Amino acid sequence: MNIQTTLTAAMTVAALLTGSGCAVSRGQESVGAYVDDATITTRVKSRFVENTDVDASAISVETLQGTVMLSGFAKNMKEKTTAEEIARMVNGVKAVKNEIALRP
Repeated sequence: MNIQTTLTAAMTVAALLTGSGCAVSRGQESVGAYVDDATITTRVKSRFVENTDVDASAISVETLQGTVMLSGFAKNMKEKTTAEEIARMVNGVKAVKNEIALRP
């Protein structure tokens, strides 16, 4: 590898690292907070998959600054409350907003 190729590769990596994620570039969250939120979302979703009372494919999970928002559809009230309880038990969750609608 010559010096020009190495320099070009280093500049490309630097540009990719500094231009990551829209939430970070808008100044809403630090990179660490963005990663923490992604981790929380992943943990909540994986616990939904493990739980037989919750249909993980019907419930969306989004996290912002430790607040988890649940949306989608539940078959009954038990599924809705179970999803909320699971989310609240995940480490790092500060609050849960349960916007899950019940299917008629």
